[in-house]
Amino acid sequence: MSRFGYLPHTDEDREEMLRALGIERVEELFRDIPPSIRLTSALDLPKPMPELALGKHMEQLASRNQHLGQLVSFLGAGAYEHYQPSVVDAIISRSEFYTSYTPYQPEMSQGLLQAIFEYQTMIAELTGTDVANASMYDGVTALAEAALVACQHTRRDTVVVSATLHPEARRVLQTYANGQAIRLREVPHRGGRIDMEALEAAVDGDTACVCVQYPNFFGAIEDLRAMAELAHARGALLVVQTYPIALGLLEAPGALGADIVVAEGQPLGIPLSYGGPYLGVMAVQEFLMRRIPGRLVGETTDAEGRRGFVLTLQAREQHIRREKATSNICTNQSLCAIAATVFLAYMGKEGLQELALQNYHKAHYFRARLLEVPGVEPLFDAPFFNEFALRVARRVSDVQREMLERGYLFGYDLGRDDASLAGGVLIAVTEVRTRADMDGAVAAIKEVLAQ
Repeated sequence: MSRFGYLPHTDEDREEMLRALGIERVEELFRDIPPSIRLTSALDLPKPMPELALGKHMEQLASRNQHLGQLVSFLGAGAYEHYQPSVVDAIISRSEFYTSYTPYQPEMSQGLLQAIFEYQTMIAELTGTDVANASMYDGVTALAEAALVACQHTRRDTVVVSATLHPEARRVLQTYANGQAIRLREVPHRGGRIDMEALEAAVDGDTACVCVQYPNFFGAIEDLRAMAELAHARGALLVVQTYPIALGLLEAPGALGADIVVAEGQPLGIPLSYGGPYLGVMAVQEFLMRRIPGRLVGETTDAEGRRGFVLTLQAREQHIRREKATSNICTNQSLCAIAATVFLAYMGKEGLQELALQNYHKAHYFRARLLEVPGVEPLFDAPFFNEFALRVARRVSDVQREMLERGYLFGYDLGRDDASLAGGVLIAVTEVRTRADMDGAVAAIKEVLAQ
């Protein structure tokens, strides 16, 4: 090993390369770079370590993090701690899936293509739509792509956005809109749900779509049917960002009039894992089938009449559309999509319904217990699934810090995104939480708020 740490080249290798190039020092390779922007001092790095010592050092650094095996989490806001069946990892760790790439050659990729086809089928059924693609990068970019699809279909350039949409999703939408000359028009909320009077005033003949969340960012359940009727009456589409676990209990958005349904697929068997990789779900009604970005696997028959699967209706930029492509999405999250497929197949319809019911009942139990604590009051009173907003009598960041010291991740500080919601905290409860977890958190918050 050379003095350059884990670089594979020895001092002798470097000297031989310099002789072959006819130079004496590596720095001569950078002579065209102005001296004013060159790094002239040594990098401030620790000395190289032997492999054994480095391994111990990395373990010590990792131990400074706390993980969900050590904490009781009531944090959601778009990323959720859900049951991870061991069968998911067992299947996606197989080399046929784990190392697979784009199935450009269908004759070599029938297994992967069939798995993706099954994913599309399950997602379409779950969301109440006709067609699902396979797949997008994550939930928020799927939402932004859905808005682009609506603008292209309607030939309009205004997107109406609910203030009850996740704030990060709204920021991503703004980024996409800036590059596409699309105007965003935000509609405020009233009591934690979209203000329907303001929505009616905002949707007009220039509106391409209305973007809403179901359940929304505050956990409240919106009236999608009324929104769909309002949007459709003015020639606009309804785009719904949903929470897939909630669809085990709530009516599917497509059945309530949604034209495009998107979601973050992380709750479907995919671990939190520092924010990724996640899964962007997108599903549409049939009239939008040729406009959706990404991949679409179709079923066909071969020359001998046998069932087969192919990539179909391609509109990607490196295929036939090129500069006329409707999106720059050029890959997908196949492995995460297959994880979601295994999860949904393992749970089945009854299992998903039971999962959703546990989320619903546990969240309602915990909210009722928290509201018994002096210094806790409801922020909103709208119907909710497994997330709800409360107001606490102390600064939320202080409460969260002291709850963390007691072993609890106590929700999401709503004041981070909206100063008018200072003191508000968003609490999520999933099926992994026990009565003991919740009762312990109630006792802890009593202590914290009593100080």
